[in-house]
Amino acid sequence: MTEQLVVFFELASEHYAIDSMGVREIIRMQAITKIPGAPESVLGVINLRGKVTPVLDLKKRLGLLANGESQETQETRIMVVEVEGQYVGLVVDGVSEVSRIPSSAVEPTSTIVAAEEADYILGVAKLEKKLVILLDIGRLLVAGVKRTPPGAEKNEGRAIASMA
Repeated sequence: MTEQLVVFFELASEHYAIDSMGVREIIRMQAITKIPGAPESVLGVINLRGKVTPVLDLKKRLGLLANGESQETQETRIMVVEVEGQYVGLVVDGVSEVSRIPSSAVEPTSTIVAAEEADYILGVAKLEKKLVILLDIGRLLVAGVKRTPPGAEKNEGRAIASMA
């Protein structure tokens, strides 16, 4: 039986996970410098050990916000991931654990639930007390011809979400 080591996190009271290999670090919220004209899901940039790093609101990127702005709490974190050699900070409601998910616990999403535009959803893991949506963070953050997430502008090239 194969297993995948993942980082569990919360967004809008739901459980999500991404492959731990892409996560570089998890940091507390800090001041974010806004970038004029950036897409709505891009909150701005932070200085991460001398490197300017874009920060995205993952709830906005996934179209999970009903009333506009995310509410920051004590549990809010910036999960720094590496995608195509670039670091990107993702604001999440909280990070709960790093754990293994057996492949047998993961079911593919139905075509009714996940349209072709949601090809970043790898499946749903059935755990003891919860369902966890597995995301491919690379597909979610790298724009291509095939996919445009809710609320994102179209872009024919491949670029990190700040240009998606």
